[in-house]
Amino acid sequence: MIKLSRLSAEQIQKILDEAMDFSKGKISKAKDEIYVANLFFEDSTRTKLSFEVAEKKLGLHVVDFEVEKSSLNKGETLLDTIKTLEAIGIEVAVIRHSKTRFYDELKDAKLSIVNAGDGIGYHPTQAVLDALTIIQEFGNVDGLKVGIVGDVKHSRVANSTSGLLRRLGAKVHFSGPEFWFDEAMLINGTFHPMDELVKEVDALIMLRIQNERHQEKIKIKSDEYLKKYGLTKEREKKMKPNAIIMHPAPINRGVEIDDALVECDRSRIFKQMQNGVFARMAILKATLEERGYSFS
Repeated sequence: MIKLSRLSAEQIQKILDEAMDFSKGKISKAKDEIYVANLFFEDSTRTKLSFEVAEKKLGLHVVDFEVEKSSLNKGETLLDTIKTLEAIGIEVAVIRHSKTRFYDELKDAKLSIVNAGDGIGYHPTQAVLDALTIIQEFGNVDGLKVGIVGDVKHSRVANSTSGLLRRLGAKVHFSGPEFWFDEAMLINGTFHPMDELVKEVDALIMLRIQNERHQEKIKIKSDEYLKKYGLTKEREKKMKPNAIIMHPAPINRGVEIDDALVECDRSRIFKQMQNGVFARMAILKATLEERGYSFS
C-alpha cells in the first residue's frame, strides 16, 4: 500500500504532476487486463464514485463488491476476503473502513491496498486532491497559510491533508471547538480563534462534525456552532481577497459553513470533487506501475 508519509518528495510530486495532467485532459489506459474491487464499509458518495470513474477512465475492470451481501456478514475476516479477491485475480482493493489502521491486519496480502479512509486515521487520496486544488489556484503550496477548521480530533482528512501540505511547505493552522483538540495542539501555536484565522489564511478548509465517531455526544445547536466556530458571511468578508474556501464534504449547510457560501466565488468545494477523479487516477496508476503494469 502506498503511504504518503513513506513517499519521497519526488514521488509525491510525480503523483501531483500526473493528477494535474489528468485534470488538463491527459488520457492514459492500462495496457493489460486489470481487475479492481472497491470495498466500502462506510457510507460514501464522492470517494466511492470518483474511484469508480477514475478506474474506468484508466481502462480498469471494476468488480462490484457489495459489503452488505458478502461473506463478511457470515463471520469471514477481512484478510480472508482479501485472499479470496487475490485468488480470483483482483490486483487492487480500494478500501474504506471505520477501523483506524484496518490495513495492519492485511500485511500478508499480495494484492495492492488503496486506503480510501480509515476511521480517524488517514485519507491520503483526499490529501492529494486538496493539494491539487490549492496548486491549481496558487501555482504551488510552498509558503501558503492554510487553515483547517472544525472537528479536527476525529478527522482523517485533517490528519492527511495537514501532513501533506506541511511536507509541501505550507504553514497549517487549526481552529474549532477546543474540546476537539489535544493539549499539544492548543499550546504549540497551531490553534487560533476563528475570527483571527480567517484574516490570515490563503485557503480555509472547513470540516464536518464527525458525530458518528464521538464516544460522548456533545450537543451543539446548528446555529450556535456556525456562530461560534463556523464560516459565516461576516467572517468570509474578512478573508484575504484571493483566499479560497474548501471542504471535503459532505457539507452540513448552515452548520460549519453558511449556506450562501457553499457556491460563492471563493468556493472551490465542487472543484475539489472534480479533482478527486484526477487525484485517484494518479494514485491508482502509481500503484499499478509499482506492480509492474504499464499504461499508454
